[in-house]
Amino acid sequence: MQAVVYHSDDIRAWERRWFAAQNSSLGLMQQAAWSIAQQLIELFKDRPIKNIAVWCGQGNNAGDGYFIASYLKQAGFNVEIFAAQLGESTDLHCAAQFAREMKAQIHPNFDIKRTFDCHIDALFGIGLNRELNTNWQQVIRKFNEQVGLKISIDIPSGLQANTGQVLPCAVRADHTFTVLGLKAGLFTGQGKEYAGEIHLINLIPTDHELKPLAYLSPTTIKLPQRMAFGHKGSYGHVLVVGGHEQMGGAVIMAAEAAFHAGAGKVTVVCHRNHHQAILSRAPNIMLRDINALDENNIKEILSLVDAICFGMGLGRDDWAKQIYQQWFNLLNQSTRLEVVLDADALWFLAKQPEKLNTHIYATPHPGEAATLVGCSTAQIENDRIAAIYALQQKYAGQWVLKGAGSLILEDNLYICTQGNAGMGN
Repeated sequence: MQAVVYHSDDIRAWERRWFAAQNSSLGLMQQAAWSIAQQLIELFKDRPIKNIAVWCGQGNNAGDGYFIASYLKQAGFNVEIFAAQLGESTDLHCAAQFAREMKAQIHPNFDIKRTFDCHIDALFGIGLNRELNTNWQQVIRKFNEQVGLKISIDIPSGLQANTGQVLPCAVRADHTFTVLGLKAGLFTGQGKEYAGEIHLINLIPTDHELKPLAYLSPTTIKLPQRMAFGHKGSYGHVLVVGGHEQMGGAVIMAAEAAFHAGAGKVTVVCHRNHHQAILSRAPNIMLRDINALDENNIKEILSLVDAICFGMGLGRDDWAKQIYQQWFNLLNQSTRLEVVLDADALWFLAKQPEKLNTHIYATPHPGEAATLVGCSTAQIENDRIAAIYALQQKYAGQWVLKGAGSLILEDNLYICTQGNAGMGN
């Protein structure tokens, strides 16, 4: 079963429906804090942690912090609370009073003068949607400078819960204990840089009004089992089209990736200057000269393959434009073939916008996405989910927005959790 990711507004509405059914908001806060405290106690078993600093802000996220501090103190840890002035929330005041009754030491500032084994971030929750002021930025930077294990409650403070945008600095947590539901900002944008290991505190039953924002991609994907009597024709034929006279590397990498993914046969259509290099690297790749094909030749090739990668190393000059138009029109008319549209093909699509059929997967990185929708790369990165929906609305088709926490938009939205920084080369 795939993990579900929610929008913060939907989680808050879910909470309100729960409270409207005569359930206590203070009780839910206590329940969340108790659950987190118990998981922290388990986490601390293998670590030399005795002294804990809990950093509390002014909202209900701080209320969680006061209760967590109290429960950890009851469990025998040395706990000190460093806190901002209390906000207006009644539940927050109750939580702070409980901490006082538990004899927790509360400092009315963030003036930390000694070393702690663990720091718990209960400064801001999922409601943060504005840039932090200078004072709060200083607090968060000071938190990050501390030595010791760092824990965030619900979401790292300073991170936008739905987009993963940093506003403009955020807590760098080793662990994040997120409450009720997973938030998209933990998995895409800059979220992966800040959230650390994510733990879900699932407390109340979902209801029929709670709608998913996205799904996390499976952590493992099984390739089809190879048949004992199978042969290369049993496992699909991938066509890679691109390879300008001066850019042959991309088609080679795409072809090799197709083999690694399980394809039985791979054909590369590219400039003939690259044929010798391709064969010397991978003699199992079949080759065609891209300049020697007319429309009938292309249709014949398309009838023999199952999936196509188009645009890698195609270039952007007049020659590339002619090749793009020649191939794209035929690919977009096909309802049988699965097509990956990438690289320079996306550049031409931006110059000549057309609606894509549902078998075409366009796969831009943020810079290419910005060109496709006519905005800056920063705007794409600030709200990647809004960006991928804008791409599909403008061009139709299916979309993959690359980057940390790559997004896949088909009928539903998926967030890929498996990428890593090592892919950036």
